[in-house]
Amino acid sequence: MNVVIVGAGPAGLAAAEHALRAGARVTVLDQAETPGGQYHRMLPEVYAAKRPDRIQHGRADFDRRRRVLAHPRCRWWPGSTVWAFDRAEKRVHVLRGPSDGSGRRRLTIVPDALILATGAHDRTLPFPGWELPGVYTAGAAQALAKGERVAIGGRVLVAGAGPFLLPVAESLLGVGAEVVAVLEANPASTVRKGWSSRPWRLAAHAGKAGELVRYAATLARHRVPYLMGRAVIEARGADRVREVVTAKVRADWSVVPGTERTYEVDAVCVGHGFSPQPELAVAAGCALDDGFVRVDIAQQTTVDGVFAAGEITGIGGAITAAAEGAVAGRAAAGGTPDAALLRARDRARTFAERLAAAHPIGPAWRSWLHEDTIVCRCEETTYGELTRAAGDESCPGPHALKLGTRAGLGPCQGRICGPTVAELCGGAERHHRPIVQPIRLGELAARTEGEPE
Repeated sequence: MNVVIVGAGPAGLAAAEHALRAGARVTVLDQAETPGGQYHRMLPEVYAAKRPDRIQHGRADFDRRRRVLAHPRCRWWPGSTVWAFDRAEKRVHVLRGPSDGSGRRRLTIVPDALILATGAHDRTLPFPGWELPGVYTAGAAQALAKGERVAIGGRVLVAGAGPFLLPVAESLLGVGAEVVAVLEANPASTVRKGWSSRPWRLAAHAGKAGELVRYAATLARHRVPYLMGRAVIEARGADRVREVVTAKVRADWSVVPGTERTYEVDAVCVGHGFSPQPELAVAAGCALDDGFVRVDIAQQTTVDGVFAAGEITGIGGAITAAAEGAVAGRAAAGGTPDAALLRARDRARTFAERLAAAHPIGPAWRSWLHEDTIVCRCEETTYGELTRAAGDESCPGPHALKLGTRAGLGPCQGRICGPTVAELCGGAERHHRPIVQPIRLGELAARTEGEPE
């Protein structure tokens, strides 16, 4: 049994480990040069050697899973981009080499089973000034801090929704940035209600409580205020962000008039949760539910022989992703996931459900927007242009809206603004694209090599 896994984050590594245990031959592909994804992003070796105190939590578990890549039945292909999937032949098309380099090799693989663990990226809701230099996604800020020891600014505000803001703030403090505040948009009542439902079930997630205590202690030690029910509603500056305006928001995220407060900053990082990356799943013909890949009890999609795990099936964090990956790896290798794996996966999913209930996106966030607020940063499409096009009877449907406003047609192909455009305009279509990742014309015309031995 030949199992190909796309993505080497927590889900992909767990899938590889359990597929190997079941006796399969495994190929793991990832665009990055090192495994682990965002959660297990480690310091470069030169920094890790100098600052062992900065090695992140979870390193032992990650190292155990990373060792599976050295297994004799496992092939590890870093710097590999899956740019297309042939449904008829179930052929995976791969480019090997740095994405910004030349001379990438075109290869194809025909697996017996395919596991998609492509993860998610930051979702950031637009607000006036969010296109200014110095406004970062929370994930980008953390990636620079964890992977390169670079702070995005000297005086930084962290804002948005969800517990991911806490490790981001910790990472920024660790590289010397001054974090002026951490703002959670949801009020305390919403967060408390989400986490307090059936509290006895939280006993299975005691480790998460330990993480929370560590983050709280870090913020307290650095005297960083953590404020709930407040959001960034505007960024200001000429050449770059110089200050941000925050305001108190209600449970639906509508602004409470008269509660505005301005912070002087040289950078701000904002994250309102995550958006899945299902482009390859769509290319494979997998059905989606609310943007997430539909899977059965064994993590199999609606396409025979194609499995999915991690954030593309539902946002739940690294533990949930790894639990789903373990089930997918076992099933893809032809085995039957045992009761322990299924229980661990289901227990992790209940935590993910609590997470979603405690940190939702309030529907009134659009009240932050002005007529000239840019929504699609690639094409500089404004909120006013979108709303007028959405109400134009001559442009029915999301496809016509995209063509009329060019929202989502820029370099990011809607990965950043897509969910926002869909929410503002009443839905969006997911089109199958034969090319799901950027490829140069010369590479497209080059000879395709068969699968290497």
